[in-house]
Amino acid sequence: MQTLSSKKALITGAGTGIGREVALEFARQGADVVLHYAHSRDGAEAAVIACRDAGVQAAVCQADLGQPDACFALVDWAITALGGLDILVNNAGVTEKGGFLEVSPTQFDRLYEVNVRGQFFCAQQAVRHMLPRGRGALINLASIHAFGGIPGHAIYAGTKGAICAWTRELAIELAPTIRVNAVAPGWIDVPRQYLSPGYDPARAKTQVPSGRAGTPLDVAKACAYLASDDAAYMTGHVLVVDGGSTAWMSLAAARATSSVGG
Repeated sequence: MQTLSSKKALITGAGTGIGREVALEFARQGADVVLHYAHSRDGAEAAVIACRDAGVQAAVCQADLGQPDACFALVDWAITALGGLDILVNNAGVTEKGGFLEVSPTQFDRLYEVNVRGQFFCAQQAVRHMLPRGRGALINLASIHAFGGIPGHAIYAGTKGAICAWTRELAIELAPTIRVNAVAPGWIDVPRQYLSPGYDPARAKTQVPSGRAGTPLDVAKACAYLASDDAAYMTGHVLVVDGGSTAWMSLAAARATSSVGG
């Protein structure tokens, strides 16, 4: 089923990982797409070709979403390229790990500029276009870091908590014309994970109740649902896609054994 047929969507951070798969899934479901990237040009351009092979219109655009003017220009460019805009998926984001006492003002500003301010001003420009048309859907990518702490993520967790709060507020402000929802992924197996020292995907078997890490496609399908008319009565919602991680009591996680899931 092509539940997004005739829809026009902009997906930020679509050169790799979750954003790339969101763009591909939207194309498979019939949406015309613009893929934004900051640094992953090769991945974005390869994905555009795959989207076009799915029979939809697709284009790619580079922008530094830490700069508000670049956010405005990206949305305007996408609207021109697609001939309109029905859906914005605010996926672009950055993360840096480090102890709370070692966080520098530069690191703090960088994460909030891209993760929060970038989403905000992309959405603002998209809404300026959507309101006169009388419809639209915004999907913001948050994280389960908004709901629980892991040492070393003081800045990142704050940005994701802000996204959840802002999603709910904006949903009320723009209802009933524009729906605003968020997706909060848990452990998702993406390429950047493999660059982290000591990363072992096999740990997911005991640390995630579902017994595996999630995939970008798991998140992409959730985004496609929220973008579709099937979710017409959903707004102000944060959809958690984490294999049960946030539902799992910390005491249970601490004594996890091979019997988990068995």
